[in-house]
Amino acid sequence: MDLDALTAARRAEWARLDELSRTRSLSGAEVDELVDRYRAASADLADAKTSAGRSPQGDHISTMLARARLRLTGAPENVLRQVPRFFALQLPAALYRVRWTTLVIALGFLAVGAVVAFWVSGDAALVAALGNRLELEEYADNQFTDYYSEKHPATFAGTVWTNNAWIAVQCVIFGITGFWPIMVLVQNAVGVGTAAAVMLAFGRGDVFVLYILPHGLLELTCLFVAAAAGLGIFWAWVAPGRRTRGEALAAAGRSLATIAIGLVLWLALAGLIEGFVTAQPWPWPVKIGIGAVALALFLIYMIVVGGRAFRRGETGDLTEYEAGTPTLVAG
Repeated sequence: MDLDALTAARRAEWARLDELSRTRSLSGAEVDELVDRYRAASADLADAKTSAGRSPQGDHISTMLARARLRLTGAPENVLRQVPRFFALQLPAALYRVRWTTLVIALGFLAVGAVVAFWVSGDAALVAALGNRLELEEYADNQFTDYYSEKHPATFAGTVWTNNAWIAVQCVIFGITGFWPIMVLVQNAVGVGTAAAVMLAFGRGDVFVLYILPHGLLELTCLFVAAAAGLGIFWAWVAPGRRTRGEALAAAGRSLATIAIGLVLWLALAGLIEGFVTAQPWPWPVKIGIGAVALALFLIYMIVVGGRAFRRGETGDLTEYEAGTPTLVAG
């Protein structure tokens, strides 16, 4: 098929389709005409794609068809009907896509934290550089554990939730910079490692582990996922493939930004554990078990539910209908 000949022959019909799809108020006859011209243009698009694949003419027809489709069926969708799809398909698929990056980040975080903890705790001069010995001993004996019980559990849970949610959202939003998620994680790894070093230096390493694990298992995993999502957006900009950088960045931003929304909810669960479980005088196997169950639920959602959604073709991005027509490119 000669696409130039097709364009010349159908230009007037396509122009009429475009005119009808832009008209605010249509009569009954005009609606029927819009439907007929929509079907004819769809056939033209199928012929063009079959003979030449993607082409500027095909993109032009797609744009008109998208506008006409919105004109015919563009009634606002009830947001409540979109919620099940978001949680059952979009969010888990987006989480599944960053699973390996999350694992690499987790291993790197643990390595940095462990190096700082054992390096500093093993050198008396470095420990002394952290502060007065009596103050450090007071921190190890009382302040570290008192931190989890000095406020009302609900207030404390809300505080740590909003703080961690803000950090996670920053990692995703500013991930395009390439360095922000790494900077945030390194700072947190050094901070955790330094706290562990003080506890180890005064023989309280077991207390550090027991107080961190109940909430930290899920909390830190969520931060690792947020960093992975942010770096995924950065990589889409660096290596867009056959798409333009704008298209790749828009798709990655839409799909991976859903992770920020989901992590806010998972971090709420971590905050509840930190506020209502960590400081309780319960047996440690119970408290750590609660944290382990929370992490297991997250991983099942991420890997099992997300894997199933991903294999169905979900990426976490909006559908083509929701996202709109892609940017047209020549050639």
